Amino acid sequence: MTQSASDFQKDFQSQLEEKTPNEPEFHQAVEEVVGSIAGWYLDQTEMRKNAVLERCTEPDRVLQFRVAWEDDDQQIQVNRGWRIQFNQSMGPYKGGLRFAPTVSTSIFKFLGFEQTLKNSLTGLPMGGAKGGADFSPKDKSPQEIGRFCQAFMQELYRHIGPDTDVPAGDIGVGRREISILFGHYIKLTQKWTGALTGKGCHFGGSAGRTEATGYGCIYFLGHMLDQENKEIKDKRIAISGAGNVALHAARKAIELEGKVISLSDSSGTMHFADGMTNDLLDQVDDWKNNQRKSLSEFDGGKNADFLEDQNPWGLECDIALPCATQNELDEQDAKRLVENKVMMLCDGANMPLTAKAQEVFINANVPHAPGKASNAGGVAVSGLEQSQNAQRLSWDTENVDKRLREIMSKIHKDCIENSPDGKIINYRDGANLASFKRVAETMNAFWLS
Repeated sequence: MTQSASDFQKDFQSQLEEKTPNEPEFHQAVEEVVGSIAGWYLDQTEMRKNAVLERCTEPDRVLQFRVAWEDDDQQIQVNRGWRIQFNQSMGPYKGGLRFAPTVSTSIFKFLGFEQTLKNSLTGLPMGGAKGGADFSPKDKSPQEIGRFCQAFMQELYRHIGPDTDVPAGDIGVGRREISILFGHYIKLTQKWTGALTGKGCHFGGSAGRTEATGYGCIYFLGHMLDQENKEIKDKRIAISGAGNVALHAARKAIELEGKVISLSDSSGTMHFADGMTNDLLDQVDDWKNNQRKSLSEFDGGKNADFLEDQNPWGLECDIALPCATQNELDEQDAKRLVENKVMMLCDGANMPLTAKAQEVFINANVPHAPGKASNAGGVAVSGLEQSQNAQRLSWDTENVDKRLREIMSKIHKDCIENSPDGKIINYRDGANLASFKRVAETMNAFWLS
């Protein structure tokens, strides 16, 4: 009897969970992708014989190591570091480093798996990886952050390089941290190579890299709106987060005359009923990135209300941009957004919707772009930074932005072409199928490698 796609998915997921217990984020990421590709994969006789899906969901290697460093009280602290080199078939490993106390092997495996597929969507020669440490830079002095970064690189350097693995920044790892990491990498290896991206422009970084993820998200949103003969002008846009992605998505949206009505952090949501201005955004940017303070302490004046311990998803909006972290938007949030007649969602973070939340939007015929598509702008420009480093060139902002727009347009086109027939474009299935096909075909060509 021929196995159905749903039965295949259930059997595969059951085997995966038995093999990798206590890894819920990783299981969720794989389940979403297998649900999208099962019908296609069942017809790929040779791939199934060569266990391509099993190989694509097993990382090449999981590196875990001790990071010992000295705090300002001369007390030795010990943290745990990771690098999940997930899949190198499409190019050198590529993916960010995250410093946060909540990280785990499961989170890094999910991020590495997603990164592999995201990178394949860009069309650039990059494999997928992710890593970081259970270290929080929030309450640390600059000297402590410096000592930690050097201790972290003391182990990581032996596993990375321009033709092997090229880390970048992520949550808790910005240009400051990347600069320290890169400086120590040079000292340890006695080589100047493009072994990390997100560097300062005067020492090998790319123009436009800081803005790329947020800008890319808005460029993808623009294509989603074009598909429905709509435009961003005057649309109410609820954004979660107040980090790099959220702030630059807000900036580009404001430039295009969208009405940004929120930003958020762990303390709650800042609601701008009449929309943010660039001046107000500059103040928030300084507050979060320079003064490193909570939104709960920010004075937005008469144009802002702080909603303590609340996320933005109860606000009436036309467009939702979840830009904070994984699984931040759950089923109840999704139902509130649908009740408030949200028009579409475009992920700025990696897997910010729970599985049940995704189903709410699919059932309500609300278009939703997954992070592996709409969040790909950052890694796309990181890939362009690798190219510039390899050629010892530096491109200007206009050139980089042009290439970023082209890549996001291509990703949107791939999602459309691979979306199943339906009332709305299923961006989730389109992105999953387009990205997986490329990785699977490559893995199949490599046979058992």
